[in-house]
Amino acid sequence: MANPEKSAAVAEITAEFRDSTAAVLTEYRGLTVAQITELRRSLGEKTKYTVVKNTLTKIAAERAGVTGLDDLLVGPTGVAFVGGDPVEAAKVLREFARANQALIVKGGFVEGKAMSADDIRKLADLESREVLLAKLAGAMNGSLAKAVGLFAAPLSQAARLAEALRAKREAEGTAEASAQPEPAVAAE
Repeated sequence: MANPEKSAAVAEITAEFRDSTAAVLTEYRGLTVAQITELRRSLGEKTKYTVVKNTLTKIAAERAGVTGLDDLLVGPTGVAFVGGDPVEAAKVLREFARANQALIVKGGFVEGKAMSADDIRKLADLESREVLLAKLAGAMNGSLAKAVGLFAAPLSQAARLAEALRAKREAEGTAEASAQPEPAVAAE
């Protein structure tokens, strides 16, 4: 019969895997309790950092349908279960690891896809979702402005052509009028 405490822990970790958009596995050997607490605070409310047992985490990941983490579950492991933007969590972990050399990012998964430590670093190098959306909106706005210009170009060209023709006719009319002699006044 399975130990009820371990069964409950597996169920909790399984639920975390299912509810998270991403999870980043780290090695925390050498960090103090105060440093881990600081890391938890810096990750924010949408990301939960938990110290886990590797065997229970393997079982939970398998139950949640997450694959590719078995090789990462070696040594003391902490998992950051990300509920919000994975890029922001990866950036926080990278910055914390720079300040605290004891934290080592092992890898993780994002939206069901296993990622190596290098992939997590690349993810941290991305700009946040909001910045990327703003850039996309700017690019789309620029494209729309170009389209408006392209659609308006034939109309403005036609208007300039009509104005040029009018000006030419006026100039020709003025030239014709000055070229014709004025009627002579009858001599008396």
